[in-house]
Amino acid sequence: MFRTAVVWYELRLRRATGMTNRPVLFGACISAILGIAYWAAVSGMLGGGEPWDADAFWTLVYPGALLLSAILGVAMPMRAWLWGLIAVFVQVLVVIAVSGAAPLLLAGVLYAAVLSIPAALVSGAAGWIRRRMHGVAPH
Repeated sequence: MFRTAVVWYELRLRRATGMTNRPVLFGACISAILGIAYWAAVSGMLGGGEPWDADAFWTLVYPGALLLSAILGVAMPMRAWLWGLIAVFVQVLVVIAVSGAAPLLLAGVLYAAVLSIPAALVSGAAGWIRRRMHGVAPH
């Protein structure tokens, strides 16, 4: 299914003339869905805890999120930096679903925003590599 979505995304890019927001919206939705699924799975493995409270957050969970960001960047190389940013930042939605809107939510939002920066760099670099390898013109 993911492969079909990526092929559809690429076909939409080829047909697009000029700058269009449809591929961006599609990529943002795919990134958000996969990001929420990833962070919900991490939260489920913790027994309903917040993803950033995991013992293996820095050694397993966050590198896994960076890997997801790289995969999204390769799969959808246009504006690839945005996919990693979204995939990591949506952990805030999982935290709200698990813990509610607690007083420390603002600190969590800032924490997720900072963690999103390396993910944006990774997905952007992966998209750049994909464009260089396949000769896709940047938008």
